Amino acid sequence: MRSIRPLLMAASAVAALTLTATACGPTEENAGDKPSAPTSLIPADKIKIPEDLKERLKEHGIDLDKWRDGEWKNWDRDKWLREAKDFVNPIIEDLWDPDRMRDAERPDKPVEEEDISGDEGVTDPTPAAVKAKAVAPKYHGNAAEAGKVFFDGPEGSMVCSATVVQDPAHPGKSNMVWTAGHCVHKGQKGGWYRNIAFVPSYNDSALPTSDLEKATREQIAPYGVWWADWVKTSDQWIAEGASTGGAGAPYDFAVIQVTPEKGGSGKSLEETVGSALPVDFNAPAVPKIASMTATGYPAAPPFDGQKMFQCQDKPGRLSLKAEQPTMYRIGCTMTGGSSGGGWVAQGSDGKPALVSNTSIGPATAGWLAGPRLGPEAKAIFDEVSKKYAGQ
Repeated sequence: MRSIRPLLMAASAVAALTLTATACGPTEENAGDKPSAPTSLIPADKIKIPEDLKERLKEHGIDLDKWRDGEWKNWDRDKWLREAKDFVNPIIEDLWDPDRMRDAERPDKPVEEEDISGDEGVTDPTPAAVKAKAVAPKYHGNAAEAGKVFFDGPEGSMVCSATVVQDPAHPGKSNMVWTAGHCVHKGQKGGWYRNIAFVPSYNDSALPTSDLEKATREQIAPYGVWWADWVKTSDQWIAEGASTGGAGAPYDFAVIQVTPEKGGSGKSLEETVGSALPVDFNAPAVPKIASMTATGYPAAPPFDGQKMFQCQDKPGRLSLKAEQPTMYRIGCTMTGGSSGGGWVAQGSDGKPALVSNTSIGPATAGWLAGPRLGPEAKAIFDEVSKKYAGQ
């Protein structure tokens, strides 16, 4: 699956941008036409639905038994819950087995081109491509906060990258994950994705793809599978996010509150992986940032989504619309699947912090762009933190 919403550069006086099909989810025309990847019926004792979720499902006319038996694969727009208050994600134990995690990607779609006006004078020259470097195993020892997000959409099982971040309401015990908005919600043409789960240090030992076919769940997910209890993305992404044109990209971020699939030891995600990054919502301006490091699991060719990579580069600026925030841009050859992966730089306090996430990149895979995290990002972060502050 191509998890970056790719861009093509088009020659014009204003450096027009051309966006191809999104990586996550269908177009408006085919929403509901294609069933999700086949999944065997889930035993009743393998699905956990908290009482408040049961009530919300009932409010939308969704029968719990039918949901358990595969109704979650119904992507009819009337059933595709859209608004923030509509998010539901009941845990289905063992749904994300090794085969399903390994195969969570979809074929590239035909290119859909749409030119949009360019830089308004605040876009820096296109950066030189920086070759993505494989992260040395074990990943937990080198990038403990990084992992993969798995989710289901109308076209099947899909994947993005994500980062464990600190929760001010639970110091040292965070259950919060940072990713891209388009990894959790379709944007203006759809709603929330389903069965959203986070796997920290996926394929921690960097096993060859051929060996993964025989790998156990513990080898692929050594720190467990963590399901989304709650997800929040920006209102701008929900209202404007689109498959073409880069719409919503400056607001393409999301926060996920997670819980262990099988209950676990009572430890939080941060305690389980032993680390979490602070989020800096007031990072220095581009000229003052010496370098940024982007981490992810690129899945589109020449990568296959099974191994972790990183790119390090001095960022430049990318402006899609004059009235919207300028994005960060770095040279990087990572492809789809790396969307949502964290960008780390020296924060305003001089220590490493998450300052962005991968959102878009060109079809030629030479650079990546991510949103600059400002008031809108802090607002959704604070809302999720406060929601679980007393728990």
